[in-house]
Amino acid sequence: MDDALVRVGRALRVALLVALALLFLVPFYLLVRNGLATDAEITSPEWTFFPSSLQWGNIAELFNDTAIPFARTLLNSALIAVATTVGTLLLASLAGYGLARIPYRHSDKVFYAILGTLMVPAAVTFVPSFVLVSSLGWVSTLRGLIVPTLFSAFACFVFRQYFLGFPRELEDAARVDGLGYWRTYWRIVVPNARPVFAAVGTIVFIGAWNAFLWPLVIGQDQQAWTVQVALATLNTAQTVNLHELFVAAAVSVLPLLLVFLFFQRWIVAGVERSGIDD
Repeated sequence: MDDALVRVGRALRVALLVALALLFLVPFYLLVRNGLATDAEITSPEWTFFPSSLQWGNIAELFNDTAIPFARTLLNSALIAVATTVGTLLLASLAGYGLARIPYRHSDKVFYAILGTLMVPAAVTFVPSFVLVSSLGWVSTLRGLIVPTLFSAFACFVFRQYFLGFPRELEDAARVDGLGYWRTYWRIVVPNARPVFAAVGTIVFIGAWNAFLWPLVIGQDQQAWTVQVALATLNTAQTVNLHELFVAAAVSVLPLLLVFLFFQRWIVAGVERSGIDD
């Protein structure tokens, strides 16, 4: 009787997980289905699981559209997301390690000041940031899109809390070998903190890839547009290019899926705060 109940419970859990997985995949199915259909099929009241004829030419049409340099926007978004992720991980991890490990009388005050910036609405700093970037001549440049977003108080907080629980024995062994703070951080801490680096890096990458308002204001030249700005131009008050919009959305999602699939193992470990790899 108990074995039967266990099997039933297991079957119900599997069925629930399958149902949730299918529900999660519905938006991706809609992107692919509508991206390979005509506008008439997308708006037709008679729904079909897939179009009668897949419009693979929609992809070529998107990349050949002279009004939107989509390939360029993909490159811009990739450069911005990668540079922002690498810069944020470096700055936030160094700040977090310093606050957690380097003795300093006012380290707690600095940490609380950093946390205080999390309570400041982004709208408050938006205009001053734009004025600063404009005065430096960084409008419509990758520097203007990347540099103001490099430091993350949230990432600093996560790294600081993680390093507080980092085994001191490893650092003490490094000190015995004559390593200072920098070499201890680079040779001991970073290799053994891959889970938290992967988790924070994925969050930062997704945020940088999906950013819209700042790239819209700073990227005033068409050659400085990002993917999100390009998507917005396909949906205006005058025209809505449905099939190109869905194709562009599907293409723009692919890098995020690849990043998640590649770092999935480390992300899960970072969320679980497993700490040191065996």
